[in-house]
Amino acid sequence: MTKQSDISLRAAHSGDAAQLLAIYRPYVLHTAISFEYEAPAEDEFRARIEKTLTHYPYIVAECAGEALGYAYASPLHPRAAYAWAAESTVYIQEDMHGAGLGRRLYLALEQELRRMNLLSINACIAAPRSADDPYLTENSLKFHARMGYRLAGRFHQCAYKFDRWYDMVWMEKDLAPRETPPQPVKPWRGFL
Repeated sequence: MTKQSDISLRAAHSGDAAQLLAIYRPYVLHTAISFEYEAPAEDEFRARIEKTLTHYPYIVAECAGEALGYAYASPLHPRAAYAWAAESTVYIQEDMHGAGLGRRLYLALEQELRRMNLLSINACIAAPRSADDPYLTENSLKFHARMGYRLAGRFHQCAYKFDRWYDMVWMEKDLAPRETPPQPVKPWRGFL
């Protein structure tokens, strides 16, 4: 069993693509947590990491050189007025669920976003339409609520995977009070 004290957080880099894709792939192939139908190729995944790192945090949790999970932020929307809001994403190695790793990654991500002068974080979460869904539970919704996110909206039956319809829930969390005018957003340059 991996102890929290043995786990370190660091900035992702393009060389992490294979390990992070190995964490993500089961979510694509066996769950409705991701709405991709096929796992991306390693080159595509590497390009996604590199694109994120041009402006946003991408954080890896690792132990003894093995990636156990990752979290990153991305633009909520590409238009300039949305610059102070980001979308959050977190994926954890399947055998690490319930160990507090998602919480640790999210807290680090939120801290980095505050350093960038972002004011809110948003999560787009797949939601099951029944309690007996074999591909999706409400665990992510509950996790985000425990992390201080609140419901912002729900899109009903907007996604189709595994021959069933899924809802999409948006949850939001304030990172800092609003000022007028807001401080300029700074691109992420890694951990201090």
